[in-house]
Amino acid sequence: MKRLFALLATMFAALALSGCGYNQFQSLDETTKSAWSEVLNQYQRRADLVPNIVESVKGQANFEQDTLTKVIEARARATSIQATPDLVNNPEAMQKFQAAQGELSGALSRLMVVAERYPELQANQAFRDLRVTLEGTENRITVARNAYIKSVQDYNVLTRSFPNNLTAMIFGYKPKANFTVENEAQISQPPKVDFGTDKK
Repeated sequence: MKRLFALLATMFAALALSGCGYNQFQSLDETTKSAWSEVLNQYQRRADLVPNIVESVKGQANFEQDTLTKVIEARARATSIQATPDLVNNPEAMQKFQAAQGELSGALSRLMVVAERYPELQANQAFRDLRVTLEGTENRITVARNAYIKSVQDYNVLTRSFPNNLTAMIFGYKPKANFTVENEAQISQPPKVDFGTDKK
């Protein structure tokens, strides 16, 4: 009789957990971890490219030293943040990580713009190959980030939806941090249009 009661209790618990979204939480949590790992993988791929790009540019006479220094410093800041899986559960840490990666993106973009002023550098096959690889990596970062954003959205919707939000409270599942637009406040403002006035 006790065995039958234990078996029924186990079956009831399994049905209750599957019906309240517990298994779905497990699945979506693993999906977000996997998507986050791919984001980190692509950011690391970019960070690994930077020393080669810097070395390639250093060989160009009179190249703007300030631009190179900013790239090196931005890479150092981006790689100094320990991107653990727990980062996605900490909005503040996620914001710092995103800011550091954004800074590196900006520094690399400026470097490429400046590099266009040097015909010899543009003619250098190694530099051109690095540039193509960097562009491909930036595209991969975008794809990985989009996949992560979607996985977090699915997870967060589950976390906030009834009755799954009760399961989330019981088991401690909290909404995960997501990527945001760096200048969100700025771009939410309508643009100011000034046609000026004709002064005669």
